Amino acid sequence: MGAGHDTVAGELARRAAARGHEAHVADVLRLLPYGLGTGLRRGYRASVRHLPWLYAGVYGAFLRGGPGRRPSGVPLARLAGDRLTELVDRLDADVVVSVFHLAAQLTGHLRARGGLEVPSAVFLLDFAVHRQWLHPGNDRYLCLTDAAAEEVRRLAVPVVTTGPVVAPAFRAPALGAARWRERFARRAPGRPAVLLSAGAWGAASRPAATARLLAAGGYLPVVLCGRDERLLARLSREPAALALGWVDDMPGLLAACHALVDNAAGQTAVQALATGLPVIGHRPLPGHGAEGVRRMAGLGLSEPAPDGPALLTALTRLRADSPARTAQAARGRALFRGDALDAVPNL
Repeated sequence: MGAGHDTVAGELARRAAARGHEAHVADVLRLLPYGLGTGLRRGYRASVRHLPWLYAGVYGAFLRGGPGRRPSGVPLARLAGDRLTELVDRLDADVVVSVFHLAAQLTGHLRARGGLEVPSAVFLLDFAVHRQWLHPGNDRYLCLTDAAAEEVRRLAVPVVTTGPVVAPAFRAPALGAARWRERFARRAPGRPAVLLSAGAWGAASRPAATARLLAAGGYLPVVLCGRDERLLARLSREPAALALGWVDDMPGLLAACHALVDNAAGQTAVQALATGLPVIGHRPLPGHGAEGVRRMAGLGLSEPAPDGPALLTALTRLRADSPARTAQAARGRALFRGDALDAVPNL
């Protein structure tokens, strides 16, 4: 779903290859029969972009934590069981690492019933742990934070806090930052650039209104439209905003900005933390997005901004060389503890 899971899977595969292993990435949605995976992806995309109230209901019914029973994801996930075990056998795999909750349900189910003979590790890449990530049949969980690990530990499954997974370029000097700064200066001299993330699918609530608010506050709003061509065309008509499509040089872009305005607590927010860029949670996506933004703020990894005035106040608090900016950057750096592959069985 989106690009965050793919990005994490790709980076884990790159690290495994660098260690001399042969890594293969498989999309669990493509392993589902009858076109179910395509339908799920399209339905989720439509709901978060156009019917957020619907996804909020789905999240509450199937995913939300807390007391009370919820429908399990196992009946759907196990439809991909035969294809996954065939793939594992054909590749002679030594371990399966899940980075998506439906995959975690599948591997846990198979391991519990002896259908998967190799260890299963789950890299839980969300700040908010919803129940569809959790299955006691998995051999080990890798978590972003100690708080997430504590929730997983209730399963009585081994769990390790590894921190996030990002490409090395996000934690190194950004060679492309100077080019981005020059572009910003040509567009809006003297205005700090504030990055608005809409994810790979362009899922954002009122991005044009947020861009106008930022411009009125003296900032250059830079809007990441992902692969949404319609959103890109619409935001390109905002005279005070710089609208961007898919960006390949994210390390340089993040390093050149004043702050990230985030709505999902996903991979873009994690990349910003790795770069040292302050994160502000504003107008979050429903369900896991809102819960993740809340968890990030509770850990001091982001500033919550529930409305427009709060967003401008947060940007002022996070001005260059301010104590708040320095403290958030330090907490963000401390999140990265090591290489997640060190905690994967059989590697």
